[in-house]
Amino acid sequence: MRLDVLIPTYGRPTALAVTLTSLAAQSQRPLRVVVSDQTEDLDTCALPEIQAILRLIRLQGGEITLHRHLPRRGMAEQRQFLLDQAQSELALFLDDDVILEPDCIERLVETMEAQGCGFVGSAVIGLKYQHVVRPEEEQIEFWNGRVEPELITDQVPAWERYRLHSACNLLHVQQRLGLTRATQRVYRVAWIGGCVLFDVAKLRDAGGFSFWSELPNVHAGEDVLAQLRVMARYGGCGLIPSGAFHQDLVTTIADRRVNAPQYLPVAR
Repeated sequence: MRLDVLIPTYGRPTALAVTLTSLAAQSQRPLRVVVSDQTEDLDTCALPEIQAILRLIRLQGGEITLHRHLPRRGMAEQRQFLLDQAQSELALFLDDDVILEPDCIERLVETMEAQGCGFVGSAVIGLKYQHVVRPEEEQIEFWNGRVEPELITDQVPAWERYRLHSACNLLHVQQRLGLTRATQRVYRVAWIGGCVLFDVAKLRDAGGFSFWSELPNVHAGEDVLAQLRVMARYGGCGLIPSGAFHQDLVTTIADRRVNAPQYLPVAR
């Protein structure tokens, strides 16, 4: 199955090269990769190291579409722009600082086909915290049977599920339970950052990121709000083992005072 990989990027040419290299190693092929670059002072995708990786993806049968999308009007607008470019039934929103294991996308697609929900995500693991064990944050709630819609806000106990995705918690759970591809599970989430596969029609039906015009340009949590709205209608889940790892870079969004799921309602 051809699917779209939608990558927003800003000021991270080295990280983007690493992320694209992990895409070139994926067992799921072919891929249609769409990159939206908002770096003002550099044409990131014109760099030789980026071009070399893109040539490899094309050689594998993949399709590459590159955009310099300026001016910057916030991450929600950037993600909506990417969603508008989607042509496939499934689209993976992938941050520009994520490393994927070779079977990560294939497993996400298989899970989406089995569950038929709004999204399936691989939470991004920070390996620099591998030595930090936080048992109180390693609680996991598995789905037994089909994933169902859930209405979640920051006012309900299920919001605390986000703690599982901090640091290296999810990897510790995976190791403790001995989970592998053969025994992988889906679990309940509040949201997932960095690597989320959407059913495109369901994401669009829930409004996508069209709420960008209701937010100031500087904001955070746009991915969270979109997922919450999809989850309320169609359900969403996380996949363990994850197979997605963080490059441990500092966020490019330093001002996080406007948090989309607190600024705008989840229910529409």
